[in-house]
Amino acid sequence: MSRIGKKPITVPKGVEVKIDGLSISVKGPKGNISKEMPEGVTFKQEEDKIVCSIPENSSKPIRARFGLVRSLINNMVIGAHEGFTRGLEIIGVGYKAQSQAPNKIQLNVGYSHPVVYEAPQEITLKVEGNKVFVAGIDKEVVGQTAAEIRKIRPPKHYKDGAGIRYLGEQVRIKVGKKLAA
Repeated sequence: MSRIGKKPITVPKGVEVKIDGLSISVKGPKGNISKEMPEGVTFKQEEDKIVCSIPENSSKPIRARFGLVRSLINNMVIGAHEGFTRGLEIIGVGYKAQSQAPNKIQLNVGYSHPVVYEAPQEITLKVEGNKVFVAGIDKEVVGQTAAEIRKIRPPKHYKDGAGIRYLGEQVRIKVGKKLAA
């Protein structure tokens, strides 16, 4: 059985959890989030904790979802209480980002035209110098938005590492072709 799935989820003060069959909704200071969970894993609220469980002698697909469901619910609780943030940094000569709206940025990253990226409505984009911060309550959407922004101009491994990378990401610069003398 999953060790992660066995851990109870602590619900902090100010966060409300509603369980209705397989759907769960969490309301907190940062906002509301609700999801439909896969079948086979049961979860119930006991005072300020949520406990996930599966029946004995469950099939392998259900056992595989045990830790997943617990992690999804935990991420919903953390997102509604604190929110999630993912940072990106833009490295390169002349590369920059400008904020146009709370969920819209304009990137100048070496193309002949500026690239305008509009994030989903629940995501907030903040630009500070050469850094872009993606914030929201759904961890999955925050990560996907950060990945889509990074995909606009990924770091170059054979030149100087210029491009968009995650904060703290180490880009290994590879050696180019050697000329035989």
